[in-house]
Amino acid sequence: MNGFTGPVGLNQHLVRSIVAVRQRGGVALPNGDRVVPDPIPVGCVADKVSALARQYGIERSAANLAAALKNPNDTMFFDAAMIQMHADLVSQAIEVGKHIYRQKPIADTLDKAVVVDFRN
Repeated sequence: MNGFTGPVGLNQHLVRSIVAVRQRGGVALPNGDRVVPDPIPVGCVADKVSALARQYGIERSAANLAAALKNPNDTMFFDAAMIQMHADLVSQAIEVGKHIYRQKPIADTLDKAVVVDFRN
């Protein structure tokens, strides 16, 4: 979860979504299994990111997105950073084979959006 320290990323996506799902024991699948999100909050200020993660019972956090993206066990990338950064950040995640979850535009201009290659 990149960019979660802003108001929307923190309140809407982390607290009201991920933390709430974790507190309910995850999401029940049709076969009875449960999927519990194991997020890695990522932000540029390590102390702030780790303090927020601990506050919400999340064990992992990171201040280096490139390093966090390298973990092959983490398969999805969620980005709530500034729109101007989206195309570059999503491209980085695609390059290392992550699934992408977006709730905002992929880029702030058409030229940047067209460059992002989703075929991989």
